Amino acid sequence: MDPPKRRRRRTVERPSDTVLAYCRVSTEEQATSGAGLGAQRAAIEAYAASRGWTIVEWFPDEGVSASKAPEDRPELARALEVLAAGGAAILLCHRVDRLARKTADLLRLRDRSEREGWALASSDGSVDLTTPHGRTMFTMQGAFAELERDLIRARTREGMAAKRAAGVRLGRPSALPREVLARILEERTDGRSWRAIADGLNEDGVPTAQGGKQWWASSVSKAAASQDAAAVVSAGE
Repeated sequence: MDPPKRRRRRTVERPSDTVLAYCRVSTEEQATSGAGLGAQRAAIEAYAASRGWTIVEWFPDEGVSASKAPEDRPELARALEVLAAGGAAILLCHRVDRLARKTADLLRLRDRSEREGWALASSDGSVDLTTPHGRTMFTMQGAFAELERDLIRARTREGMAAKRAAGVRLGRPSALPREVLARILEERTDGRSWRAIADGLNEDGVPTAQGGKQWWASSVSKAAASQDAAAVVSAGE
């Protein structure tokens, strides 16, 4: 009996200069007004032209939070299917935070692109997996993003622990601790959405200003706009 024949891995042919363009805004208000989408589109078009790339198709996720996994976003999921089928060679976004804010999600996208034979790139130049230097920088970006998120959470936990040790009751505070406000402001400056910040606070069990257990995007936004938050900014925290 002849030994079974080994199946050859199918090679997907795709022109090296073809691009799928992806852009995203977090809120319905941004999607309706067009705020952010136009700027992303202009930056992507300019970058693609400078590299001699051809944009085959656009995939805009409107009113979709970055806290969702890439595969759970309608347009990004569709773009990934097109890439897997050989519809283009590159997935191009404006900034890496348009794709994902979690390092695990970013690295999973990178691994998928390598496995399927397409590349990731961003029009701000911070990500370009078509070059060796770009691949190295992408890995470093992911590592530092993860470190910064962990440091922010650690500072929050340490500040709360210190207050408990000093006898401060955190169950129903009249105002948020300064370290919590500083965390909210720092993560917002980092580009995180109100929803993503709320999710992180909920994961860490941080009480709200009224002592509740559930943060919402609206309550995080309200805290950031408070007079106490303004004092934190003035103090340079």
